[in-house]
Amino acid sequence: MSKILLLEDDANLNDTVTEFLEEKGHEVVSVYDGYEAQEKLYESKYDLLLLDVNTPGMNGFDLLKEARENDVVAPAIFITSLDSVDDLEKGFESGCDDYIRKPFALKELQIRVETLLKRAFYHESKELIKIAKDIAYDIKNNELIINGKTVSLGHKESMLLKLFMKNEDEVIVHERIYKHLWDFDEEPSDTALRTYIKNLRKIIGKERIVSIKKQGYKFTVEK
Repeated sequence: MSKILLLEDDANLNDTVTEFLEEKGHEVVSVYDGYEAQEKLYESKYDLLLLDVNTPGMNGFDLLKEARENDVVAPAIFITSLDSVDDLEKGFESGCDDYIRKPFALKELQIRVETLLKRAFYHESKELIKIAKDIAYDIKNNELIINGKTVSLGHKESMLLKLFMKNEDEVIVHERIYKHLWDFDEEPSDTALRTYIKNLRKIIGKERIVSIKKQGYKFTVEK
């Protein structure tokens, strides 16, 4: 399940988009003004930002620009009725990945959302990431598949596995993992992290996650 932050001040459109995306299996946090979106943005981690441009309080351009300056890397789509080249340029300069212009078909929104989620997760066109001989990760459905069967992961374990797969063969330091797994109002725990690592190793194999002493962990797939 992907978590999406939706900023849209039109109540009817907000409700319609929220209901549609939730029916497609996404978790949606919907807000109606820029300052509320700003608060939500730093309270939790999101897989995608869906931002109206002209909103009360802070506008979408300024919100995203600030977010990028604060290392928020979630892909972003602007929802807008603006259609000038200057506005388009301003949007991409603020850090967006795509635009969708009002009025739009919900099917178009779905295509853009799913394309960006897939691209943000892994920059390849394939649907499955091979981890080992009988283990793969389904990008589209965010599912771990072992011997053809879907295996459930805890929320933190799922977030950790995604982080590992995005950074294959890199040493990921403890501080980066803490920042990724725990929200601002949660207390990171080395004991909890070791538990999540242990749980993942039981499922995908101990050799897939290598401990790097006093640094962090490195994730490898079977070649």
